[in-house]
Amino acid sequence: MGMTREFFNSGISIPVTVIKIEKGRIIDIYTKEKNGYSAVKLGFIKQKNSKLTKQMKGFFAKKNTEPKKIIKEYRVEKVEDFKTGSEIGLEILKDVKFIDVRSKTIGKGFAGVMKKYNFGGLRASHGVSVSHRSHGSTGQNQDPGKVFKGKKMAGHMGSKFRTLLNLEIIKSDIENGLIYIKGSIPGSKNTTVFLRKSKKIVNRKTSKDKFTQASEASKTAGKKVSQKKETPKKEENKQAKKEEPKKK
Repeated sequence: MGMTREFFNSGISIPVTVIKIEKGRIIDIYTKEKNGYSAVKLGFIKQKNSKLTKQMKGFFAKKNTEPKKIIKEYRVEKVEDFKTGSEIGLEILKDVKFIDVRSKTIGKGFAGVMKKYNFGGLRASHGVSVSHRSHGSTGQNQDPGKVFKGKKMAGHMGSKFRTLLNLEIIKSDIENGLIYIKGSIPGSKNTTVFLRKSKKIVNRKTSKDKFTQASEASKTAGKKVSQKKETPKKEENKQAKKEEPKKK
C-alpha cells in the first residue's frame, strides 16, 4: 500500500510499510501418503473467467472454487488443521513478532556499471574520449581469450526477487486486513508480497518493549533526582531546630 509512520505512547515514531493482506483460499491439500510430502495449495486475488485458459478453467471447475490469479504452495507439518475451501487471512500471524518478506524489486531498466555496481568510471580529464562512465576493459590476454561469466557489466537492473529476513511487525489490523512492518521492503506500490514466519530464531527485543523500558527507566531516574534535591532541605531544617534553643 505504501509507507507511513507509527507513533508510540512515548512520542517516538517509527517508519512502517503498510501491506494489505489478501485472504487465501485453500484449493488443494497434499499429504505424505498420497504425494510424498505435506503441503497446502492456496489461491489469492480474484480472476475473471475470460482471462483464464481452458486448462485453468477445468482445474478450478474440478476444485469447485472461484478462479484465483496467484496460486502458491506452502509446506505444512500438520495437514489436519486445514480444510479445502476454507480461507486463511491475517489471523495466522496473530502472535508472530518477526517475519520474512519476499517481493520483486523495482525495475530500473538498462543501467550502466556506475549506477548498477557503483564503479568509479574513467578519468574526467584529458585522454578519455567520450567514455567517462564506461566500465573499462573486461577480458584478459590471448589466454584465456574470453570474458568470464558473471563479470560486472552494464545490463538490466532490478526486477528480481529478494527476501528480507527478520522484519518486525509493529501493528496488525485484522478487521481491515492490514499489517504494519518496520522499515522498507522490496518492490513498489501494488507489488505482490509474500510473507512467512521468520525461519531464523530471533532473540532481540521488539521496538515496543525497548521504548517501554526506556520510558520506565527515565521515570525512575527522574524520581531519584527529585529525591536528591529534597534531602538537603530536610537537613537544613534539622540544623535550624538545633540552633534555636542555643539562642534562647
